[in-house]
Amino acid sequence: MAGYRDLLRTPGVGRIIAAQLTARFPNGMTSLAILLHIEFVTGSYGAAGLVLAAASIGQAIAGPVTSRWMGRWGMRPVITATLAVCAVSITAIALLQLPLPGYMALGFVAGLSTPPIQSAARTIYPKLVTSKQLTPLFSLDASLQEIIWIVAPVVITLVATQVGTVPALLLIVVILIGGGAWFILSPEVGRVRIPRSRRSIGKVLTKAPVLLATVVGFLLIGACAAVEAGVVATFDHGGLEAGIVLALFSVGSLAGGLSLGHLPMGPWAMARRMAIVTVGLALTIVSLNVFWLGGTLVLAGIGIAPALAVLFAMTSASVKFSDTAEAFGWVGTGQLIGAAAGSAIAGFLIDDMGPTGAYIAATAFAAVGLIVAVVFVKGFPDLRNRDAAPIPDTEPVQTIT
Repeated sequence: MAGYRDLLRTPGVGRIIAAQLTARFPNGMTSLAILLHIEFVTGSYGAAGLVLAAASIGQAIAGPVTSRWMGRWGMRPVITATLAVCAVSITAIALLQLPLPGYMALGFVAGLSTPPIQSAARTIYPKLVTSKQLTPLFSLDASLQEIIWIVAPVVITLVATQVGTVPALLLIVVILIGGGAWFILSPEVGRVRIPRSRRSIGKVLTKAPVLLATVVGFLLIGACAAVEAGVVATFDHGGLEAGIVLALFSVGSLAGGLSLGHLPMGPWAMARRMAIVTVGLALTIVSLNVFWLGGTLVLAGIGIAPALAVLFAMTSASVKFSDTAEAFGWVGTGQLIGAAAGSAIAGFLIDDMGPTGAYIAATAFAAVGLIVAVVFVKGFPDLRNRDAAPIPDTEPVQTIT
């Protein structure tokens, strides 16, 4: 913890972490709010899963593209434009009465225009700290982002169930605009200039660590999305249990990230973390009792943030600085496609066999992620005796002061 405190004392680090967490806070609310809103409007979790899938596919397409745009037009113009379109789209979902294809179209546009704040923040980090501090910073970032998943589900469930799903979606728009403005106006965002990549789009995926990070991220977040749908279906609209159980999932992740974040990241680090997630999720199938689910999801959560920290560190360490934004965009795309797949599969399984189907899907996603981490262990870099700083570009990088 002393090392984390020293990181937060580094000029700019605390501010950019706080700003990007606030700007990304709607990420922990939007899927749940749309799930509740569309299910309320249509009466089908399968329909809600399709809208979520459309939104996630839009985000997946946009991830590497908008991240790459930041190297061409700058962070602030790209984030500002995408934020405005995203806010309008979510507002339309909340206020308009449409058939399912209409909601899917709006969900797709909202996903397509999701501001690339995560890629921007993780591209800025190497410019704020020394190379030795970068891996702990990725661990801290992966841990603190769990605050989003602890607080946001409870807040949005409370608003959606006690006030209404429309006010819940409008609350997301307010936070999106306020948090996005804070991040855009942060001095660090204007100070760091991402050089334009000279490689064609998608070329970074030829790097084995980036491809593995994308695939494992797809499976890990697919499992999490299935859990989210399963928890909501388990407790329906009857109270705050869904939000509380999802918060416990994130509490486990926060605890795991802070306690394991200092451990060296060798080639087997991902396999060990995915094993924890898989065992915890497998135990959820045993019972739908609120206390049992809360306990097993805490166990599963212990592996989530540490696994994400490995993804971020191995991605950063394997590419040039000019390619970091796009690389993180692809990793984000993998996660978002996983969210789409997890939500859609879980939604249909819930309609077919009840909430247990969602937990079976989650376990399957995590188990495949574990298998990938074991079979392709040689593709994971050994970061035990090196830092996670990007490979320097061979030409000077202009810095705006």
